[in-house]
Amino acid sequence: MKQESISVFDIFKIGIGPSSSHTLGPWRAAQRFIQSIQKKGIENVLSVKVLLYGSLAKTGKGHGTDVAVLLGLCGEDPVTFDVNQITPRMETISNHKKLRLNGEKELVFDPAVDVVFLFDESLPFHPNALTFLCSFSTGEEIAETYYSIGGGFVVKEGEDLGADAHAALPYPIEKAADLLAACQKTGLNISEIVMLNENVWRTEAETHEGVMKIWGVMRDCTYRGSHIGGELPGGLNVTRRAAALNKKLTDGKPYNNYDEWIEVIRSGGQSFKYTLDWVSCFALAVNEENAAFSRVVTAPTNGAAGVVPAVLQYFIAFCNGYEEKKILKFLLTASEIGSIFKKGATLSAAMGGCQAEIGVSSSMAAAALTEALGGSVDQCLMAGEIAMEHHLGLTCDPVGGLVQVPCIERNTMGAIKAITAAQLALQSNPGKARITLDQVVNTMWETAQDMNHKYKETAEGGLAVQLPISLSEC
Repeated sequence: MKQESISVFDIFKIGIGPSSSHTLGPWRAAQRFIQSIQKKGIENVLSVKVLLYGSLAKTGKGHGTDVAVLLGLCGEDPVTFDVNQITPRMETISNHKKLRLNGEKELVFDPAVDVVFLFDESLPFHPNALTFLCSFSTGEEIAETYYSIGGGFVVKEGEDLGADAHAALPYPIEKAADLLAACQKTGLNISEIVMLNENVWRTEAETHEGVMKIWGVMRDCTYRGSHIGGELPGGLNVTRRAAALNKKLTDGKPYNNYDEWIEVIRSGGQSFKYTLDWVSCFALAVNEENAAFSRVVTAPTNGAAGVVPAVLQYFIAFCNGYEEKKILKFLLTASEIGSIFKKGATLSAAMGGCQAEIGVSSSMAAAALTEALGGSVDQCLMAGEIAMEHHLGLTCDPVGGLVQVPCIERNTMGAIKAITAAQLALQSNPGKARITLDQVVNTMWETAQDMNHKYKETAEGGLAVQLPISLSEC
């Protein structure tokens, strides 16, 4: 079996909310489809149709799957597209019933007709499937199917993972045991092993720069989300809470930017209640931004995008962690834990429920914080195990198919559990632990396979059926 080589930039991707698997993945799939038809000549395209299957159909409206696909077909990129232009662009397409393919070829396109939600159909490989149909003036017709397998990862039907996914790394890691062995052999910590592997793809300076860019998006998202009130879009009328909590906690103290904000936060002390409130504020801020179709970082998914930034902000504000080298190590370590779960289980809520999102993000953050606070490799893995152990079986049941209830609050809980897991591991002897991280990864996957499909991002079970609101209302 070929090993899958996953980079820190595969786990952490810059994109637009609200979902990595239902928004970012389909967007990327549309971009790949554009590349395919470019080879045949975009000028020859007569029509395009999109079919959404399974979970992409059932929660696609709430997750903005149709929006993402159309923007991808227009040639826009989620890393750079102005989020303020999403609504006007969609209104233009819907009103004029025309779409400019890759910004080049204008097509007659009615989203209400040409994006088809197949609620009762699912393809066997993965619940998140979409097919692009295209006809050309030459008489040729093509169909390509893609699967959004979680965390923004996309696989085209029938393709191999590709050469890049099989890069020969100096320390190939498939399981936590491999990571532990590499660290023991070299005397290096997790982040240092990760950096050596990243050097296969690019220079250390380039990795550093890229990770700092990831951090910058996380930082800006947290700060921005802590200062925007009102209600979230989608029809649930969910009130944003981070801004009000931030205002209460800062208590009128002046600041003009992120750095000054951090100093104001630090000036309030380190009482348990105060710290707890801030961690919640950080997590709420990110996922309220995510739910508002703003720019976020998959960590490892959009639905769980607030956990890692919240714990990192905690480290910066309350643990003297505001240094580039410390932030770099934190994110490198977190990415490796996410990679292990991706290889051994799944990052897709449509496959594994919310344990695959909040659970994995909490595990990532716990291990990263443990290393950042001086913990051993064994303690880092123990922290990751503890965090996931207490998310096992967590269902994905978004009300109205939106990444709002219960998703936003779950990020606060995942962050708090991560900090607790790190502290517990730091005060423990991993040699006496009875359960390993690999055993928890295996258990998570087995639990995912046993979980009823209605608890896997379908909005057909759990909390999703407790409110009298339909997907069409959202």
